Amino acid sequence: MNVLKHMEAVFIAAALIAVPVGYLAKVSDANANAFNASSAAIASGAKVATVTVTAKRLSSAEKSQLLALDTVTAASRL
Repeated sequence: MNVLKHMEAVFIAAALIAVPVGYLAKVSDANANAFNASSAAIASGAKVATVTVTAKRLSSAEKSQLLALDTVTAASRL
């Protein structure tokens, strides 16, 4: 059987098998935790939200290396 000629039938058969098996499987739900934002993280009219970035600064040599790399990859995308 030429699979490429009958790909639609293969997909429908796979879906007809996978959907009921996934529905009937006794798989527990994902472990999702509720997120509670602190009052300090919420911006309002009286205060402005601020973001603190904790990262080391790049040296001038590292900056020039990243810029050179970006220039090379940008040229290859054209």
